[in-house]
Amino acid sequence: MATVRKLSERKGWAFTFVVAVMRPALTVFSKRNWIDGEKIPATGGCVVVMNHISHIDPLALGHLLLNHGRLVRYLTKQELFETPIVKRIVKNAGQIPVPRLTVDASQAFDAAVEAVEQGQCIGVYPEGTITKDPDGWPMRGKTGAARIALATGCPVVPIGQWGAQDVLPAYSKKPNLFPRRTTSYKVGDPVDLSDLKDKPLTNEVLHEATDRIMAAITSLVEDLRGERAPDERFDPKTAGVQQIGNPNKDRKKRR
Repeated sequence: MATVRKLSERKGWAFTFVVAVMRPALTVFSKRNWIDGEKIPATGGCVVVMNHISHIDPLALGHLLLNHGRLVRYLTKQELFETPIVKRIVKNAGQIPVPRLTVDASQAFDAAVEAVEQGQCIGVYPEGTITKDPDGWPMRGKTGAARIALATGCPVVPIGQWGAQDVLPAYSKKPNLFPRRTTSYKVGDPVDLSDLKDKPLTNEVLHEATDRIMAAITSLVEDLRGERAPDERFDPKTAGVQQIGNPNKDRKKRR
């Protein structure tokens, strides 16, 4: 797919390496259906939010953003910064570690705010992990993206996706490369949080903003799937499902 915008940022060795390896692989082994990519801000600090359905999501979203002139800095799990070789790549690429389910997660918020204020594009999966919804719909979101957006006043750009789970199913290590599957991405208009930006960042305000963000993502996914999402978003806590990691592991142990 032709580049829509040229990249003006300096990639550095990590981005250069990942792009050189992964862009040809993604191009060869999957088809892409990119819709309304021009809605991605060409410049300036922003938060891009997307539903999470496969481990290839960060690569696929990075591909979409790169072809629209942006490098993405992810809020990504701390474990990657402790993995040999990988840790050098994510550090050089300016990714932001998130110690999930700990009190230290606030450090990621400070780093993300600083990055947005420097004009960078921050990528956030508001669900915090691959969706646990049995049918793959976006589940209940966490407040990180809303907190960053309200603290900085930057736009929140929602993206809905569908199809990546056909290339690499959730929690699987075996991709389906043939025949080539199509991955679809639809970019929406910025989420309207204007009435919340001058309010204190209370739990009520953050949850209201997060609900709007998840509603925008879900609407885009509905368009791509041609289906209506459940009226109530899946919540791992109330469903008794572990919040992070492969939920099927515990089921196998109980058998």
